[in-house]
Amino acid sequence: MSSFTDYLLAFLIGGAICTVGQLLMSLTRLTPARILVLFVTAGVVLTALGLYRPVVEIGGAGATVPLTGFGYSLANGAIEGAKNEGILGAVTGGVKATAAGITAAVFFGYLFALLFTPKTKK
Repeated sequence: MSSFTDYLLAFLIGGAICTVGQLLMSLTRLTPARILVLFVTAGVVLTALGLYRPVVEIGGAGATVPLTGFGYSLANGAIEGAKNEGILGAVTGGVKATAAGITAAVFFGYLFALLFTPKTKK
């Protein structure tokens, strides 16, 4: 596929996932924290059912960057760990698969906390 098509599909898939999140915030009484957990869990369940991999193949980063993509990475890591190391691998595989992303989030969160002063809303 061409680069333009890849970008367009990533935009459409990522935009659709974000639209679902916005609709959940606007139309339900779910808190943002519960929606985040719902998205990660949905990514895990859809991966376990074999439904999320085709979305990732079509949407690329548009499917892997949102929180459903984090669930996808956790599930893939757990599946691979279980294949290679048994039940213990199922527990540790998800953490191993997502360690770089978690480390980056903690590091950059700390860095920005040092660089910027938060202000309360008025």
